[in-house]
Order: sequence, then C-alpha cells, then structure tokens
Amino acid sequence: MKNYVHARLTPEESKLLREIKKCSGETESSILRKGLRLIYQKEVHQTKSVFDLARKYAGIVHSGIGDLSYNKKHLEGFGEDRKKLK
Repeated sequence: MKNYVHARLTPEESKLLREIKKCSGETESSILRKGLRLIYQKEVHQTKSVFDLARKYAGIVHSGIGDLSYNKKHLEGFGEDRKKLK
C-alpha cells in the first residue's frame, strides 16, 4: 500500500523542485523520495568517513618534526635501499 504525503512548499522550495525536475527529467515524487533517502543516510544511518573511523588514532604519533618537506636533511638517505636493489 502506498503512502501519500502532502507538503506545503515555500515559493523558493517550489522553484528548486521545478529546476531539479527540469534538469533531471525525474518526477517530483522520485526527487522527493531520493531526497528522503539522502537525509536518512546522512542523519540516521550516518555513513562514516575514514577519518571518523580512525579519529581515536589521529595525533597519537608525534615525531617532533612538523613537516619533513621543509627541511631536506630529514629526507637524506630516503629511498637509498631502493636504489641498491636495481
């Protein structure tokens, strides 16, 4: 059984819906269903990023060197073993 929802849209929201409909070629219903699924994924299901998954490990290793690229002496010998293999 299908459920029906009636929504009151502001003139700006109506314009957005018309523009999306025109660009996508989809029906208003399919656009709203897709929007509902996107909100569910973002707010309820919350797909986590790699950073979110590794957040507890971020910053636990501290070498004392801010950025190796600024001081070339920190890169001395880097890749030497690879050259010997050739």
